[in-house]
Amino acid sequence: MGPSIIDVFIQYWPIFLKGTLGTLRYAFIAVSLGSILGTLVAFMALSKNKIVTGIAQVYVNVLRGTPLLVQMYIAYFFIPIAIPVLNNVDKEVYVLIALIMNSSAYVSEIIRGGINSVDYGQTEAARSLGMSASHTMTKIVLPQAIKNILPALANEYIAMIKETSMAGSFMLYELMYTRVLLANKYLSWQPLFIIAGIYLLLTLVLTSLVKQLEKRFSASD
Repeated sequence: MGPSIIDVFIQYWPIFLKGTLGTLRYAFIAVSLGSILGTLVAFMALSKNKIVTGIAQVYVNVLRGTPLLVQMYIAYFFIPIAIPVLNNVDKEVYVLIALIMNSSAYVSEIIRGGINSVDYGQTEAARSLGMSASHTMTKIVLPQAIKNILPALANEYIAMIKETSMAGSFMLYELMYTRVLLANKYLSWQPLFIIAGIYLLLTLVLTSLVKQLEKRFSASD
């Protein structure tokens, strides 16, 4: 059986801590940069230009319709071939690109849905008063849409925390990668229970915070 789960955690907690911080870091980078890219894609999807809208729809459908792990492998092996100038870039960048693009596809739908949730009559009223389209969007639509967007973005961050577990397949130091490190010490099952417990704790804490955020926004209504 080997040492107990508690003994393993006490002895190797710095490894698990570093892995947890790595997971939170990768998830934060993916969702933060994915939000920027996703916002662009969302406005492309809302464009009146059918070509622009079509490009956005293809982008979203491809990234949401294929496994993230496959996207990681494509980025990891194809980018250095397609863009030779990036050959000297740290390998983790390729995996992060896949995470960012994947997150952007989901974020774009979150933002598009948030904007569409605002009654279109308010847009028509603002335009009838002489407000420009951009002014209407920034002053009327987005302030209301943000109440729906922020909690959903927080949920995307929680989901991405679990998605980053696949980054360990590429030797990125995140929570799941700690299993590989401890396997060299002949520990097979104990790290898995510890890793599962840490993921569960992170998810429960962050989910609770998101619920508080949603309650605050509901109260402000």
